[in-house]
Amino acid sequence: MALTKEFKTTVLDRARRDPEFRKALLNEAMNEFLSGDLETAKIVLKEYINASTQFSEIAKKIHKNDKSVQRMLSPKGNPTTSNFCLLLGAIQKTEGVTFEVNIRQL
Repeated sequence: MALTKEFKTTVLDRARRDPEFRKALLNEAMNEFLSGDLETAKIVLKEYINASTQFSEIAKKIHKNDKSVQRMLSPKGNPTTSNFCLLLGAIQKTEGVTFEVNIRQL
């Protein structure tokens, strides 16, 4: 299901004004990534970057072209593990958070 422009704008506006919402986006992206849903993780990370910073700022931090970062997170994008980890590291520094994994029994 494609997201409507109105929904994307609502998410963007909320994320820009609410740091806790941005953190929730990051949490969701990491949970999707760790559960094996890279496509959803990329979509959520792209929305986070659009809301919190510019692609060019993140790209500078990881020494990549901003178009390259956008392609990494596009539906057809296939980032290498090393580029994805660089991106996550830059996001952690930008947002001032640390990702940690908790293992739970199913």
